[in-house]
Formats: sequence, C-alpha cells, structure tokens
Amino acid sequence: MAKIPTSDLAITRAYGPHLSAAVRMGGEPEKLVKTHCCFCGQQCGIQLKVRQNEVIGFEPWDEFPFNRGMLCPKGVKRYLQGSHPDRLQSALRRDPSSPSGFRPMPYTEAIELAARELGRLQEAHGPSSVAVLGGASLTTEKAYLLGKFARVALKTPYIDYNGRLCMVSAGAGNRRAFGIDRVTSPWSDMLETGVVWVAGTNVADCSPITTNYVWQARENGAKVIVQDPRITPIARTCDLYLPVRPGRDAALFAGVLHLLIENADKGWIDRDFIAANTIGFEKAADYCRAWTPARTAEVTGVPERSIRQAAEIWGSARSSFLLHARGIEHHSNGVENVLGAINLVLATGRIGKPNSGYGTIVGQANGQGGREHGQKCDQLPGLRDISNPEHRKYVARIWGIEERDMPGPGVDAYEIFRKIDAGEIKGLLSICFNPKVSLPDSGFVTRALEKLEFYAAIDFFLNDTARHADLVLAGSLQEEDEGTVTQVEGRVIKINQAVEPPGEARQDWRIVQDVARAMGRPKGFDFESPRDIFNELRVASQYGIADYSGITYEKLTEQMGVFWPCPAEDPKTRHPTPNHPGTPRLFEPGSYNPIAKGAGPFYFPDGKARFHAAEYRTPVDDPDESYPLFLTTGRVVSQFLSGTQTRRIGPLVDQYPEPRIEMHPRLAAKHGIADGDWVTCETRRAEITLRAMVVTTIRPDTLFVPYHWAGPKSINRLTVAAQDPISKIPQFKVCACRLRKAAGAPDYTATLEPQQ
Repeated sequence: MAKIPTSDLAITRAYGPHLSAAVRMGGEPEKLVKTHCCFCGQQCGIQLKVRQNEVIGFEPWDEFPFNRGMLCPKGVKRYLQGSHPDRLQSALRRDPSSPSGFRPMPYTEAIELAARELGRLQEAHGPSSVAVLGGASLTTEKAYLLGKFARVALKTPYIDYNGRLCMVSAGAGNRRAFGIDRVTSPWSDMLETGVVWVAGTNVADCSPITTNYVWQARENGAKVIVQDPRITPIARTCDLYLPVRPGRDAALFAGVLHLLIENADKGWIDRDFIAANTIGFEKAADYCRAWTPARTAEVTGVPERSIRQAAEIWGSARSSFLLHARGIEHHSNGVENVLGAINLVLATGRIGKPNSGYGTIVGQANGQGGREHGQKCDQLPGLRDISNPEHRKYVARIWGIEERDMPGPGVDAYEIFRKIDAGEIKGLLSICFNPKVSLPDSGFVTRALEKLEFYAAIDFFLNDTARHADLVLAGSLQEEDEGTVTQVEGRVIKINQAVEPPGEARQDWRIVQDVARAMGRPKGFDFESPRDIFNELRVASQYGIADYSGITYEKLTEQMGVFWPCPAEDPKTRHPTPNHPGTPRLFEPGSYNPIAKGAGPFYFPDGKARFHAAEYRTPVDDPDESYPLFLTTGRVVSQFLSGTQTRRIGPLVDQYPEPRIEMHPRLAAKHGIADGDWVTCETRRAEITLRAMVVTTIRPDTLFVPYHWAGPKSINRLTVAAQDPISKIPQFKVCACRLRKAAGAPDYTATLEPQQ
C-alpha cells in the first residue's frame, strides 16, 4: 500500500485524476436506483446512475416529497466517493514496518483475529472490558443489530454512538416535555405558518433544503426570527435577528416567556391549552419572573427592543414553527436550552395542530432512527428504557435470553474514553465513528486510543481514528447495502442497494454477525438480509414509543416513507391495523399513543405535557481576563462531520479547502489582522494557527472555526470536554479563547502540495 498523504488537499488532488474509467467517461447508466443522500438527516431523495458496479452520477428524484429533486452541493457530488482510491477493499492489520502502518489481511483471518482478541480480553477481564461505539449514519437495521450484539454476544453494558455529539440534548428535552423524542410535525406544516423561529441552526449550510421551506413560509407571509451568534445566510433575510452570546440561549427563552406571560391579556399565551394539556406552568412562570427584558439583554447581549419584538411576533402569531439544532444543544446546559424553547411552544398552545410545530434539525443521516432502537447506552428498541424491568423483559423475550443476563445501562461515548484511559476498558470495536476528530479535547482521546490492548474499526475509509486500530475491517458505503433510516421529520424511508461492495469489503451487518459467530456466540445472529433484521426490529419495537411494527419495506416504497409511530395493532383492542398510514403530526386528538391511551395527546400516563423551569447556567470555561473571547464551532456547506467522506471529494474540497478563523472586523483591527493573515487561536487546552476570515456577520467577541478537519487543523483539539449532566452532550459551542496574529505560516502548510 502506498504511503497515504497527510494533507486533505494532497489526498484529493493527488487522486483526482485517477478516478475509475467508468466515472470519468460518464455516459448512459445501466440502471437508475432510487435511494437517498448519504449525508445529513434531511435524507433527500436521489437517483443513482450505475454502470459496471459503480455509481457514475445521479439524476434528480422529483417525486420524493421532501426535496422534490433539489440537492445541496454534498448531495450533487456524493457519488464520487465510491470510486476514490482510498476506498478500503480488504481488511488491514497494523504493521509498523509497512510504509502506511498497515498491511492487507484476508477477510476470514481478520474476523478470526477480532473474535480471538475480544474473547481473550473478556475471558481475562470480564465482559465489561470491551466496548462498542456505533454511528448515527448507520441504517436502523445496523443500529439495532449493534445494540443486540453488544448486549447478547458481548454481554457488555458499554455501547454508545456518535449521536451523543448530535441529538441527545434535544432527545432528553423532548422526552421530559412531551414523553416522546421526535419532531412534532412534517416540514409541510411550515409552509402556511405565521412565524418561524430558527434557534442555533445554520440551515443554509447544515440543512439547505430546509432553507427552502423557511423561505416558502416567508413568501406566504410568515415572519422569520433567527437566534444565533452569527448572521447566517438565513438571518440575512429574516425579519428579526437575535445576536445571542454563545451559551446564553436559556436566558433568552426565559426572557421571552416572561414577556408572553406579562402580555397574557393580549392573548400571547393560551391559558385554556395550558390548563387542559400541561402541568408545571406555574413553576416555569415563577422562574421567568426574574428575567426582565433589561436583565435578559444584559446576560444575552441581545438588545432589549429585540427581545420585546421577538415576544410580540411570537405571541401574537396565529400559528408557529420553532426549529433548533446544535447551536442551542451543544452546551453543558443543552437540555435546559431545549426545555426553554419548548416552553415557548407550550405556552402558546401551538402544537398538534396544522401549520404549527416544533422540531430539532437532525444532523446525521440516521440521527433520528439511530437513537431509537438500542445503540444508545441507556436504551432498548422502540425507545425503551434499559433500566425498566418490563422493557427489559419484553426485549429479552424477543432476543431469546433471560432478562437477568441482559447488561444494565452503560455510559456515554466520552465516558467510555475516560474508562479506557483508566484501564477499565481494554478492547474496542467501532463502526463509522471518528472520535479523534469529532470529540472535544481530542488530544485526550488520542492518548486513550493508544492505551487500548485491542482496537478493531469497521469503516469504508481509513479515517483518522482508525489509524490507531490494530485491525480495520472494510465495511460498506450507504449505496452498497439496503435498509431503512428515519429522516428529520420522523419519516422512515428505504435505502436501496445500488452496487456491491468492492473486493473483500462486506456489508457492516455481515461483519458484525461474522464476529459473533467466530466468538462462538452465534445465537440470534443468523440474519440473511436487512429485511430479516427489520422484521425482528418491528416486533422488538411493538408497543414501545417508537413503534415500527406496522411498517414494511413494501409500505415504505409505496408511500415513499412512513411516519412513526405506525402500529401493527391497536394497543387497547389488540385489533390488527394493517393499513395504518403512520403519524405525520404528533399530538392530534385521536392519534396513536400507547402511553396516554386516550387520557390526552402527550406521551405520559396523564396525557399532559410538562413545563420546566429551564434554568440558565453560565457555561463551563466562560471568557475571563486571560481568555476574553468566545470560541464556537460548526459546519460549512461543502463538508460533513469529521470530513472522512467529503474531504475526499475534490469539488467539495475546492469549495472550502481549509478551515479558517472567522472574526469581526473590529476584533481583527484590534489585533492588526487583515483577511487572509495567519492567526493563532488559543484555549486552555491547545492552540491552532489558521488563516483569518474577516466578516461582518459574527459578533465582535466571538470566533468561529469549522470542525471538519483533522490533525493540526482540528479545532476539537481546543474545545472543552464539559458535558451536560443529563444528556452528556459535549459543550462544543462555547469555550474561552484568545487571539493573536501569528508570526507566519505553520509548518503543516508544507504538506499542501500533492506528494509523489
């Protein structure tokens, strides 16, 4: 194997001319395969053009209802990844004597090695000495199988997934307020709404097709409010921009609720809805009483007049839709931020009705489905609780094991690395997770990886974390397998296989089962297809909150997706419901609800939603005299997550080739910095030197750096490992930093040219 260049540009530009002949020549495909984009949680419909077992291009899929043929830059160029020369086609075993650090290994021998080493560690140190890390880009079938593999084959409690970095604060807040973790309404409800509040989400870069829904709503008369430290593209045309300081979102929501209550006589809150459908309002109101407009403005940095205007627009609207994402969730009080947003929705009673809704914008391809069916540390299929005895008994029966043999709850992904560092976890199996780039304080993560006695990674590229592995098993791209994912609206959709995996690469679910069998633990791991896995998942989810039991592959194809819950039978009468259409809008009167059973629309036994006193807390590692600036992170439109895929797609790299430090002109002038200068950002953990991007669309006290790059260009070497006490999500969106002009270019710029 040739030496792998360390520079992102070197990788793409060196290999760009060597794409396969089928891709370079284009031409007519042998077939078109209707499927979905492999990147964000919107899961836009797309048709892949296939010839000679390669994806050579795409066609729009105009009929798919969510995107109607529209695609973002990532979707347009996604097809190029499969033919990249870095695509793993065989297993790799670590070999320090090799120029690349690895040597190819036959698949059968690799499976035997993984089974032998994992078994050895468990025999010597117990089942809990081995951990599993999954991913929210896996199909729901794979996520389900991975949870079952950890708890049945390995008997370890230690499984978690990279959705820990994405959706968990939203999920925890939704469960506490509504009893269910899902967007409440389809995006089509946005089109005729009265106001759209966009909080902490750069929809134009992170979920571009959603931008179209917001713009259509505006064209139909809706007001648009944007809450963010940066004037994102959606904010440039909004009716009201709220330039909140990073980490102050709960305070802003409390201040707005204060004004809604103060103006109750104008109809800004729905007292009838609150009385009939909620509990806890008085406690939330008592907390908000102290958040006067003056205090809210002082804490958040949002002008008092804007806070009053936001309350008036929201309170007086006929209908509303509130959207948020990582900007309010990636905090050590992320759950409180989410609950503060939900309080505004509940106070106005605009939920469970047409043209109104609330939702979290899902980040990863299966960010919704990947957190529903068992790869989270505290969860069993159907959004069941692994600590609940009845939930455990039900799933144990489906899995054919005794409930007492099922491990209890584990720990979050970052805590797994703390346990590795402490020597408690000695072996690791990961799949489609790149924690060396995506976890905060990544220097610590790197040190922990090197302490593992055995680490096996399943992936389709040798990502930055897998370079620390003892064994890498070549897995599958999305288009090389079939299955289901659940997109941002809660719509379960079908992924269709377009091509076969190359060489000795295998579908991920086959690899997991082969390891279980090689360990001598084959019971329950004899699935012959994703359909077989899905059919067991349907039963395992039945009567749970996330009930998929009435969904079939055929129904998904016929309806172009089905919104869960979709039961196979009525939970009260046990009568079959073979034609249940799914549940596009939650909380409507008479809609399926296995928890309240007619008591009310929300997923608690009494059917009522919960208000919470969503308290503001100062972020961990807040600015001070030594580190006076805020550092925040996020995405750019042409890159995705840790960049494992998009940094290998030439046109996407050309669009945003290197990370930059975004800053306001006033801050730049203070330090004598011009656009394009080399500058250094430093936190209490590390420093990074990148070129400056001087823009007027950011707060003067804030720096922004995208997080898609590895090594010396990885901003997560600087971020703080503080976590929300409930969701355990890391505080990516704010830490203290300082800025200085660099003396010159950093050493790593020498690697920007292609290596020979």
